[in-house]
Amino acid sequence: MCGIVGYIGKKEALPVLLAGLKRLEYRGYDSAGVAVIGEKVQLAKSPGRIFKLEKVLEGKNFSGNVGIAHTRWATHGKPTKANAHPHIGCNDDFLIAHNGIIENYLELKSELLGKGHKFRSQTDSEVFAHLLEEEFKHYHNFEASFKSAISKIRGAYGIIAISKKDKEKILIAKKSSPIVIGVGKNEHIIASDLSAVIGYTKDVIHLSDDEIAVCESDGVRISNLKNEAVGKKARKVEYSLEEAEKGNFETFMKKEIFESPEVIKNAIRGRLLEEEGTAKFGGLEEAGERLKNVKRVMIVACGTSYYAGLLAKYWFSDLTHLHTDVEIASEFKTGNIDIESSDLVIAISQSGETADTLGAVREAKKRGALTMGIVNVVGSAISQETDIGIYNHAGPEISVASTKAFISQATVLALLTIFFARQKNMSLKEGKDLMREISGLYAKVGQVLGQQKTIQEIAEKYAKYKNFIFLGRKYNFPIALEGALKLKEVSYIHAEGYAGGELKHGPLAMIDKNFPVFCISTKGSVYDKMLSNMEEIKSRGGKVICVATAGDKKLENIADDVVYVPRSSEMLSPILAVVVTQLFAYFLARVLKRDIDKPRNLAKSVTVE
Repeated sequence: MCGIVGYIGKKEALPVLLAGLKRLEYRGYDSAGVAVIGEKVQLAKSPGRIFKLEKVLEGKNFSGNVGIAHTRWATHGKPTKANAHPHIGCNDDFLIAHNGIIENYLELKSELLGKGHKFRSQTDSEVFAHLLEEEFKHYHNFEASFKSAISKIRGAYGIIAISKKDKEKILIAKKSSPIVIGVGKNEHIIASDLSAVIGYTKDVIHLSDDEIAVCESDGVRISNLKNEAVGKKARKVEYSLEEAEKGNFETFMKKEIFESPEVIKNAIRGRLLEEEGTAKFGGLEEAGERLKNVKRVMIVACGTSYYAGLLAKYWFSDLTHLHTDVEIASEFKTGNIDIESSDLVIAISQSGETADTLGAVREAKKRGALTMGIVNVVGSAISQETDIGIYNHAGPEISVASTKAFISQATVLALLTIFFARQKNMSLKEGKDLMREISGLYAKVGQVLGQQKTIQEIAEKYAKYKNFIFLGRKYNFPIALEGALKLKEVSYIHAEGYAGGELKHGPLAMIDKNFPVFCISTKGSVYDKMLSNMEEIKSRGGKVICVATAGDKKLENIADDVVYVPRSSEMLSPILAVVVTQLFAYFLARVLKRDIDKPRNLAKSVTVE
């Protein structure tokens, strides 16, 4: 895996392919390659960044109107030229790029070796190129050979193929790995992510699992594995090319943090019914009666989305009195978790393609639960497979470390909590008060962003430290976890998040002058307990960085450094606090000169298990 681009049309393919690869750089990769078919087949690959591939291409004539390209993140085999995509078989008749994992590749490879095929790479992906070549011996037809080859592989795949046997087509197949087709005027741009498409067209077809597409310059034909035609129309994507660019910001991460106020506005627009003290979601209306009868809520997610779900667990438990559980999506599938038809399973995923979360949705549906998706990408797999759903409308998030998506998810989940609470036992006054708080949330986040200089100075002060603990209680415990994750992701500094009550159950042994603690100590029901935690840390020589409520001068006598956030309800204060942790991680990573938007070893969307 990681990034796929394809082009067929009237333009020269190479510039489109390279531009698409550059827009997919944020996904993380270790090698790149491109193939174009013109009068002959032309293939170039290189380990390392795209600029190294461009050096390989210098002086070469890669002329042609159809081509494919790929950025690879190693799963099978090291980052080498041979292991980079696109792959070919024994000759150059067929060229393929693949995201995902072919689970039965060893079995297929053994069969193909027995038939005389010679392999060049260590990858599982190369198997498909040889398999396609072998099938062509029987069918003598590119499309028929491709469909037969697809029927023989197991696993996850987004596969794109071209052939000198049929130069006017690109063939595509999808299963558990995203593929979109951008529909232009007499041209099509295929990619694993919208960001590679939106510079050319806003009309996009999202392929679903087990679908195969035949792309020609003047049209697209889609069928399923049974060879039945599938009618699909292109959808307009919501965001623009400018939204997927850095603008005046030095990194996407910083840009996306500063987009948080607008993200909150987009999350509440048309959904906030202030006078009724509740929220409205168009995507939930068809399940209205079933939602009223929900007895238990189960939230499934991974990474940052999981921490947003953990925050929602506190809200749901406190305000709706619904029994609420949160599971890491990969553990949901492996555990023996009881699911009933009266349960609501909420899947949270920025991309809507997270493999483990998608698997959890499928498992929940098998067991009869009502499934809901909270995703940011329209047409994504989770949005298609859940019974009902809510879109974040946060716009593209390019930085691997998620920031604005968390803000959006938390805002949507806050609205959803009130939506359920008003159906249960929340009074109109309570609902109206919380809705007023939410309507003013974006302005308060703007005030936090206005303190970036203070946060930057604190981050620079602590850049020499190698270990951190993030501490929070109740609603702020998930923020402690998320703050630690963000610091780890972008700075590579060891950090752990803990619930405040756990401090004396082990972590306190680590505290000394070289082990700072980042405490989230905003005013609320557990404020005094957080003060006790801070005193414990200081008495052992530890340094304390603190997020506090504006006007709280008491903490200045305890903490070494304080960042103030505006007064807010206890429920919503974590959304303000998390912005501080995001900026702290960002500025600390910048001091250390990290590749902030593309942290090592990480990809934006984890689409294989």
